[in-house]
Amino acid sequence: MAIEAAKWQGALSSLGFSTITVAGDGPVDHRLPGLAIGADVPPTRSELDSVLADADVVVVENLCSLPLNPAAAAAVADCLVGRPAVLHHHDLPWQRAEFESCPPPPVDPHWSQVTINELSLRQLADRGIAAVTIYNSFEVRGVPSGAAAEQWADGSASVRGKVREALGLSAHDRLVMQPTRAIPRKNIAGGVDVATRLDAVYWLLGAVEDGYGDELAAVVAAAKCPVILGSPDEREPIGVGDAYRACDVVALPSTWEGFGNPTIESVVHRRPLAIGAYPVARELAAFGFEWFGLDEMDLLESWLSDPDPGLLDRNLAVARAHFALHDLPDKIAAALPNW
Repeated sequence: MAIEAAKWQGALSSLGFSTITVAGDGPVDHRLPGLAIGADVPPTRSELDSVLADADVVVVENLCSLPLNPAAAAAVADCLVGRPAVLHHHDLPWQRAEFESCPPPPVDPHWSQVTINELSLRQLADRGIAAVTIYNSFEVRGVPSGAAAEQWADGSASVRGKVREALGLSAHDRLVMQPTRAIPRKNIAGGVDVATRLDAVYWLLGAVEDGYGDELAAVVAAAKCPVILGSPDEREPIGVGDAYRACDVVALPSTWEGFGNPTIESVVHRRPLAIGAYPVARELAAFGFEWFGLDEMDLLESWLSDPDPGLLDRNLAVARAHFALHDLPDKIAAALPNW
């Protein structure tokens, strides 16, 4: 979510806005601890006014969407009544079992409601809330296709080789990389199964969260393929871009994602994607992406044995047409509330 917020900030700047960031913690312009998840006390009205009073429009990133800090969400919504704002919804309460009985986001005639998928847009409409969809966006300019693409995707041979060496892999080992956190809905067991069926090493890039440690340990103990968790050297974590360069297959076996950035990141980095059938994955695939379902590992094995660069080129063309970062400013401009 922080990555998408930064992209929005850049897009708003290109539209002529001077932007400031406000959050409970992290590298932002203004910190209001009461906005943080788990904060004991929400920000006061005077604290909010002090940082928002001069804003022409306020973009609220998921705070009023998923009830992780309901008191802070209520305080921000109250502060913004009658003022131009965009509520940018990455998640909605009923999309998580633990929040399914919570109310929908607040509304105001001066606010725009923006979702990151059409499923959420329809679900808001069912509750009487009008919204627009702006899908997550990605840098696709400068990404080549055709003959020059493979060398670009691998980086220099030393980058790919250096990462694989750090992981204890040879140039001939097949590597399936899952660029997610370890939590239940990411379906780690499904990712391990992808690697097993492809006779590959499984690499989980992200950290363990939400008390998933014991279950992850059980999945790893039962794995029938080699498993790598995180970066071998925590002092020098492997960057996401280099992880894509090092792998042969990207796995996103999730049972739920509001979007799932690896869908498009895998395309930009020219790697085949093994993907779970979560609802928004089907929505994204309808744009024309050629991905491999979790039940299509025979097809993926055949592709790996005789790669077709045309599939990667076609996927990139779809990403350029529908998910390009350089199109984001115009999309945001069309969704901004009138003031």
